[in-house]
Amino acid sequence: MKNCFSWLAALAAAIALAPSGFPAEPAKRPNFLVILCDDLGYGDLGCYGHPTIRTPNLDRLAAQGLRLTDCYAAAPVCSPSRAGLLTGRTPSRLGVYSWIPAEHPMHLAREEITIATLLKKAGYRTAHVGKWHLNGRFNSAAQPQPGDHGFDHWFSTQNNAAPSHQNPNNFVRDGKAVGALEGFSCQLVTDEAIRWLKQDAARSSPFFLFVCYHEPHEPVASPPDLVMQYAAKPLNEDQAQYFANVANMDRAAGRLLATLDELKVADDTLVVFTSDNGPETLKRYPGAKRSYGSPGPLRGMKLHLYEGGIRVPGILRWPGHTKPGQVSRESFSSLDLLPTFCQLAGVPVPGDRAIDGSNFLPILEGKLITRRTPLFWHYYRSIGEPKAALREGDWMVLGHWDQPQLGGGGTLRPGDMEIIKRAKLTSFELYNLRADLGEMRDVASQEPARLSAMSKRLTEMYTQVIAEGRSWKMPGPGGK
Repeated sequence: MKNCFSWLAALAAAIALAPSGFPAEPAKRPNFLVILCDDLGYGDLGCYGHPTIRTPNLDRLAAQGLRLTDCYAAAPVCSPSRAGLLTGRTPSRLGVYSWIPAEHPMHLAREEITIATLLKKAGYRTAHVGKWHLNGRFNSAAQPQPGDHGFDHWFSTQNNAAPSHQNPNNFVRDGKAVGALEGFSCQLVTDEAIRWLKQDAARSSPFFLFVCYHEPHEPVASPPDLVMQYAAKPLNEDQAQYFANVANMDRAAGRLLATLDELKVADDTLVVFTSDNGPETLKRYPGAKRSYGSPGPLRGMKLHLYEGGIRVPGILRWPGHTKPGQVSRESFSSLDLLPTFCQLAGVPVPGDRAIDGSNFLPILEGKLITRRTPLFWHYYRSIGEPKAALREGDWMVLGHWDQPQLGGGGTLRPGDMEIIKRAKLTSFELYNLRADLGEMRDVASQEPARLSAMSKRLTEMYTQVIAEGRSWKMPGPGGK
């Protein structure tokens, strides 16, 4: 790992000497490829222990780099999680409280600063391909679009691929509707990403490519050849479709990673692979009949603030800086991407707002991440009693509020803002995640001192975040 620190030392020196505040040799800055799946469970990959699904490309990526055992999404549901990843800020600070339906007023505000905006200003080429889900009024001047948040190029959908992953018809490329496409969503997204990489391959400027697969979110549709590979197992058709869906995503990721090799940029590219939240619950809503994702040994699934809702697969690869086959048990968050990418690109982290993520580079050396802000989650429409959580070391505290249970997974509705703003945390659960990964033993009564200290920190963080969170004017009865 000496190469890593010598490189960083040289980068720091370059930043100090460069009058622009950016490295004197921009070509030396790494590229960034972030691959984000949708509803991929902690236990859905071969390298995370799935007994049936075969994911050779991502297993190879993990073998080449660093696999994270304690990787967290910013939220247990899609839109907040994506907002947190791009800004380094816990999503409720941004006012992105739940998933965003079409035409909804909630969105990632223009005033928020994203990774793409920061890197673009520093000379990076930037592209978003796949699921956007950070506004309701997609491809409209009424709300910011991917291009307004720093992406030079975008090939995106508002939410899911429609009518399913097969032959989607709702993609927009740089503001122009594409129309009906033939193929499966993850492969079409990968095609676009590869085209974008190749068209500017000769340019010396580094890139940030954000690839957001729709898979394996419902409605699930998968290639017949992959479905057949699982049809002989003791599975039903819907389960085989889900398993094949994850395998198809792995196939697409493999093509994308092979392109980095083809273009001879793999050694200069930091790859991050993860998911936006835990796996969907089978048959939670009409049509969700193929949600056979696995949280592995974790409690809960998508929409829960227990580990199964927020702990997700996480793989890092940066040749020469990540040792092959490395495994880290340090807590890592998607919020950590922005400050780390800023460090490596020589870009100042925004100083006029709270940034909740931390530089994750120490884990490449097997060290701890230094956190000024503890890992924190808030989701007011969670399934289950906990509405906020905070992790410190091996310990997780979860807080219940004093307001009604509003129903798991709903979007922001008239009257919700008033409930969010007045809610208080009133009771708590406490777990030691090293001793009790499945969160089966609440030790709050056995650890009164620890509970008191951690619940106090959770309450302080919760109060601060809710106070900062944007309020939305909701149309309809009860809206303001």
